[in-house]
Amino acid sequence: MTNAPPRVIRLNPMDNIGVALADLEPASALPGGAATLEQIKRGHKVALEAIAPGAPVYRYGQMIGVATAQILAGGHVHSHNLGMGDHRQDHAFGADFRALVPAQTQSSFMGYHRADGQVGTRNYLGILTSVNCSGSVARFVAEAVDREGWLADYPGIDGVVPIVHGTGCGMAGNDEGYDTLFRTLAGYARNPNFAGILLLGLGCEVMQIPDLIGAGRMRADGNFRYMTIQQTGGTRRTIARSMAVLHEMAEVARTAERRPAPVSHLTVGLQCGGSDGYSGITANPALGVASDLLVQHGGTTILSETPEIYGAEHLLTRRAVRPEVGQALVDRILWWEDYTARNGGEMNNNPSPGNKRGGLTTILEKSLGAVAKGGTAPLAGVYRFAEPITTPGFVYMDSPGYDPCSVTGQIASGANLIAFTTGRGSVSGYKPTPCVKLATHSEMYDRMAEDMDINCGDIITDGVSVEDKGGEIFELFLRVASGEKTKSEELGFGGVEFVPWQIGAVM
Repeated sequence: MTNAPPRVIRLNPMDNIGVALADLEPASALPGGAATLEQIKRGHKVALEAIAPGAPVYRYGQMIGVATAQILAGGHVHSHNLGMGDHRQDHAFGADFRALVPAQTQSSFMGYHRADGQVGTRNYLGILTSVNCSGSVARFVAEAVDREGWLADYPGIDGVVPIVHGTGCGMAGNDEGYDTLFRTLAGYARNPNFAGILLLGLGCEVMQIPDLIGAGRMRADGNFRYMTIQQTGGTRRTIARSMAVLHEMAEVARTAERRPAPVSHLTVGLQCGGSDGYSGITANPALGVASDLLVQHGGTTILSETPEIYGAEHLLTRRAVRPEVGQALVDRILWWEDYTARNGGEMNNNPSPGNKRGGLTTILEKSLGAVAKGGTAPLAGVYRFAEPITTPGFVYMDSPGYDPCSVTGQIASGANLIAFTTGRGSVSGYKPTPCVKLATHSEMYDRMAEDMDINCGDIITDGVSVEDKGGEIFELFLRVASGEKTKSEELGFGGVEFVPWQIGAVM
C-alpha cells in the first residue's frame, strides 16, 4: 500500500507559495497550517502565508515576481496579484561550476557514420531550398518520389524531405538576418541525419546558390547537388532533373549502415513548449537528469529559447566554465532586450495564454522551470542561432522562444535528436531529426498518448524519482538514436516545422 501523492508541494523551504498537484476545494489543508480560501486548480499557485503588496514571491527558492496586491494565506496567486518587479541577479560567472564525473561504463547507439566524423540517427535525403520561390517545386519533387514509389527499392533510406521556408529574398544581402539564414541553410546541409542534399533555388533570389556553395564544401561526403529552376528550364524540367539526381544520390545513401557509436556522438536539442505549472517539477528536471547523463558520456546537449531563460540566466552563468562564456550569455540577453524594445515588444510578453491557463504567471517563473532542462552540468559554450556546435558538453544556443524556430536552429547547429517537454500537449516533429516528447502530467499523457513518448507525471502520481525518470529518458534516447520511431515520426510530422529565424526588414 503506497501513500497517497501530496496535493500541494512546497518546492523550496524559502518558498511562500505552494503548487497544487490536484484541484483543491476551499478549506483544503496546506503545508504550514493554512487552508485554501478559494478553489485552486492543479498546477496553479497558492499562498502558504500572507504576502504584502510589493513583497517578493518565491518558487524554487527564487523570486518569480512581486505581489501587486495583498495576498492572504490560502489565496490563489496568479496574474491578478503577481507581477514582474525588479529581477536583477548576481551573474557570478563560474561561482557554481562543478564538473560532472564521467560515466564509468560507456553506452552506445547504432548510428550512421558520416565522412566528416559526425554520426546520424536517421538516413534521409533532403531537398533544401534557398528561397520561398523554390519551395513548391521542392514539394512537387518529393511528391513525385512518393507517387512513383521507387524509394521502396532503398529500404535503408528514411525518405526524401523537402526543406521549404518563407524567406531567402525580399531581404538585405549583408546584414544579421542574411547571415542567420545562411548559417541555417548551411547547417541543415551538413546535419548528419541527411545522407545527401539537393540544394534547389529559383535563380534570382538574394540568397544566391553560388554564395552558399562557394563559402565552403557543403558536405564532406560529396553527396551534394544543386540547381536553379530558371537555369534548368522551369518547373517540369526541374522536377525531372531532380528525380534523376535523387536516384544518383540514393545509390550513395543506400550504402550507409547503422554501426555502433559512442554516446559522445549524440547532440540533443532541449526544448519545452506548451509549458504548465508541472513543467518545472516533473518533465524539465527529469530531462535535466538525462542531459547530465549524456554529458557524463561525452555527449552534447543544447539549451535554447533565450526569452524563456530571461530572469533565470544567472543559474547558467554561475555554471560557466570560464568568465567569457558567462559574459557571452549575458551579451545575448542584452541583445534581446534591445531587439524587443526596438520592435515594440517586451521580454515579459511570455508566458502565453496556454501557459497561464496551466498555472504559470511571469516569465521569471517560466524561465526558472525551463532552465531545469539543462541539469547541473557546467555551461561549456554559448553559440549564435544555427552556429555549428564545436564544444562537447552542455551548451547554449541563442534563439527565439518560438519552438519550431528554436528547434530549426538546434538542428542547423548539429542536433541529431530533439527532446521536447510539454504540459499542454504540443504536437510537432522535426525532420530530419527525431523528436522525443515528454508529458509533464498523467492526465494530459492519457488524453494524448498517441503523441507523447514518455509520461513524467508518474513522478507525482506514483512517486517515481526524478533520477529514475531521467534514466528512462536517457535509455529512450539511445533506442530512438538506434532507429526506434518516435510518436511524431509515426504520425508523419516534420513537413512544416522548418522555420528559419527572420531578422530584419522584409523588403
